[in-house]
Amino acid sequence: MADVAREAGVSGQTVSRVANGHTNVDAETRARVTAAMQSLGYRPNSAARALRSGRFRSIGVIMFTLSTVGNMRTLEGIATAASTAGYSITLLSVAQKTQDEVSNAFNRLSEQAVDGVIIVIEAHLINESTFELPSGLPVVVVDSTARDRFPVVDTDQGEGARLATGHLLDLGHPTVHHISGPPESYSAERRRDSWAATLRERGADVPPVLVGDWTTESGYELGLELARDASVTAIFAGNDQMALGLLRALHEVGRAVPDDVSVVGFDDMEESSSFWPPLTTVRQFFGTVGRRSVEALLEQVEGGDADHDLLVGTELVVRSSTAPPR
Repeated sequence: MADVAREAGVSGQTVSRVANGHTNVDAETRARVTAAMQSLGYRPNSAARALRSGRFRSIGVIMFTLSTVGNMRTLEGIATAASTAGYSITLLSVAQKTQDEVSNAFNRLSEQAVDGVIIVIEAHLINESTFELPSGLPVVVVDSTARDRFPVVDTDQGEGARLATGHLLDLGHPTVHHISGPPESYSAERRRDSWAATLRERGADVPPVLVGDWTTESGYELGLELARDASVTAIFAGNDQMALGLLRALHEVGRAVPDDVSVVGFDDMEESSSFWPPLTTVRQFFGTVGRRSVEALLEQVEGGDADHDLLVGTELVVRSSTAPPR
């Protein structure tokens, strides 16, 4: 910094202001200091600044899988919000949804000097009374619950399932069948419970649930079972990928969509409008979930208290895969 100050003909304090992005330096001086930095190959030492301030301007993210649409779009929202706030992110993917895996990832992030951690792990694990995280870092949980131990940010899964099920009942279908996500998933559980509750509230029968694993293949296999049942006229799939497999099964068996069977998905992935027919689905706002999780974490980093239950609303997107029954 002393070399830069001599080169630019300014004080070391002025160089510090420019290096730290302060605005109380006039444009001409800032340009001269910046040119001197480039000429001398000087870069501000972020590690030294972190030691002085106690902040690393970095957020850790623990995630179980990158293969789902929701996780990828949520991660994109986290990264965008963090960058806007002047933070970088460090991502660790855990192989198994276990206490040891998550705790080890948490400890590794602590060693890599992050200011807080966002956990995106779609499982019952964090809600278990025996689950503990090492202390010392602010935490926000996405797509799970945490028994008030940590702030939670999530899509209002129950609202989305009510919209999907209610839409099909409003069209005149006597009941709605459901292909659910895996049993360990909180999202799948909330959608399944809300689907069943909506049917009961409307006086409709609650058919047996078929359980998939979020993949197109599981939607196809379970769809074949439903497609062969002539009494089935409406199906709510737990996500758009399973809905895609379901559409294939219905087409193969000769059940027309939506003339014979109406189908609703969940997520509104980018390709959903290009399914045949274009898919009616529940839109999740993953970017908003990511942004609010960063905001809740930074509130803690700054010494404040974040809300413990932040739900992001959903929207029903009606396309051509639903219609009244014959």
